[in-house]
Amino acid sequence: MKKYVLYLLVAFSSLTIMGCSNEVLSGEKPPAVQINIGNENYETKLGTYCWKNGCVDTVGPVDLLEGKEPIKVSPGEKVSFLMDYEPKPSEFHLMQIRGGNDKEVMIEKNSFSAPTEEGVYYYSYGVWWLDDKEENVSHGDAFYSFVLEVQAK
Repeated sequence: MKKYVLYLLVAFSSLTIMGCSNEVLSGEKPPAVQINIGNENYETKLGTYCWKNGCVDTVGPVDLLEGKEPIKVSPGEKVSFLMDYEPKPSEFHLMQIRGGNDKEVMIEKNSFSAPTEEGVYYYSYGVWWLDDKEENVSHGDAFYSFVLEVQAK
């Protein structure tokens, strides 16, 4: 968990230092993100973000999702991210938190595979809208949380 908090602080601090511009973004806060598993869509929980003229700081995924029922998945099941918003983020990262340990999970074609080992896994999906012309300029960022429970069938 300490690594995750450090990761968030570094990401948040670096984006704050880089500066923000609101020329590209619409809406009062970042768009909703859903995950798709099988034929079902599930909401994620918006956490820390910087959008237009302000930033909101929240607790990490484990605390943010306290009391929320995990989404049941099969080992290795495909999980896809859905965001109905243009422009799409230019950078994204997925962190998995389990038992106080966290690790980055590779995302390919907007999807990842659920773990193969049974258990409860928390996730933080971080996205950034970076300027394509000016280096180190962020138009906005957001972190979305969700929790999966891997169960063998």
